[in-house]
Amino acid sequence: MKFDYGKDELEINLESSWNVTVFKPEEQPAIPNPVEAVRIAIKNPIESKSLKKILESKENINQICIVVSDATRPVPSHLILEGLVEELNEYGIDDNQIMVLIATGLHRPSREEELEKILGEKLKNRLKTVDHVATDQGSMKFLGLAADNTPIFINKHYCESDFKILTGYVEPHFFFGFAGGRKSIIPGIAGAVTIQANHSAENIAHKTSRFGFYKRNPMHKHAMEAMELVGADFIINVCINVKHQISVVAAGNPIKVHETLVRFQKRFLFKEITAPFDIVVCGNGGYPLDLNLYQAVKSMAIGEMAVKEGGTIISVNECSEGVGQEKFKELLFSGMNPKEIYDKILNKEIIVPDQWEIQVLARVLMKAEIYVISKLKEKEIGNIGLKYAESVEEAIKLGLQKHGMDAKILILPNGPQVLPILKIS
Repeated sequence: MKFDYGKDELEINLESSWNVTVFKPEEQPAIPNPVEAVRIAIKNPIESKSLKKILESKENINQICIVVSDATRPVPSHLILEGLVEELNEYGIDDNQIMVLIATGLHRPSREEELEKILGEKLKNRLKTVDHVATDQGSMKFLGLAADNTPIFINKHYCESDFKILTGYVEPHFFFGFAGGRKSIIPGIAGAVTIQANHSAENIAHKTSRFGFYKRNPMHKHAMEAMELVGADFIINVCINVKHQISVVAAGNPIKVHETLVRFQKRFLFKEITAPFDIVVCGNGGYPLDLNLYQAVKSMAIGEMAVKEGGTIISVNECSEGVGQEKFKELLFSGMNPKEIYDKILNKEIIVPDQWEIQVLARVLMKAEIYVISKLKEKEIGNIGLKYAESVEEAIKLGLQKHGMDAKILILPNGPQVLPILKIS
């Protein structure tokens, strides 16, 4: 069978004697003309005046800021931008009035080839483009305190623009519940201190900080506060299928658009299981979501949803860019056991940027063993408990040695495009 892996696919040879269940996502056909679909959605917004009418109601529009996802996300931003800029040009907005702000959060800056991918052939040399740099305090504006007394810093370019448009895609997220909407603000264009407050150890540990949880999720609530403070005039969000093609477009009111697409996702993506599995094979859905081991933790959290206590998770991600964030790598090689790491993070003995990724990894490792299938060498996966195997087949056989030849195996070949939910009787 084929498994999403890097820019291609990985072929997995399953033996007929294995007790295998495969969950494939429901088919979501691609929209035939996505650029036109974006323009139609803009003209037919959800619970909002049309973009044209909102712009007409504003005075002295010198700069429009459009927030787009960075290259670690599989959303085809160039198609959204093409439709949006065509509309803006028709409304009398010139290219020199438009700034594209890339929502990097705490990720690395965009590379030249990635900028071309984000902007597309038609727009790459037409629009001013800026990478958000969360650690550059001088490029932030302080907007006040959230309800939990944490400071809200947001990118100055966005704050000081005359008109603000968010773009992105909606899919389940391993601790934010769902991506999209307010996530363009935090972590997308927020200052490091604000991101770290939102992604605090306490928030990550909260029982609703999981795939599919939404309105009771503390990070969602915090990001909504920030969006209310800074404002967003209009939003265009999409859903994508397994080939990362646009399947749905919605535009208009930032809150209502996101809620609409979350409801759409819930109809398609969650599949009930009646009992946990002994072995779960899972990935992030291929490139660009499986660029490094840091990002691969998301797939391990998918495995956590379906695996039994003491079970085996097989994480299948190419990791063509290695391990990822430096502090994550340091803790990966700290020699501590997962519980020690987890407790020290909660007790604030470990306070580092991106602590949330190692916190989730430690939590999953406390439940199950994890085999890593990737381009990484064994010496590169750290010493806190991750296990190495040359292939998925080898890892399955090691799991069968542990759990018995009749062990139940679940394979999730398309990342978070389908998520197992344990049915509680």
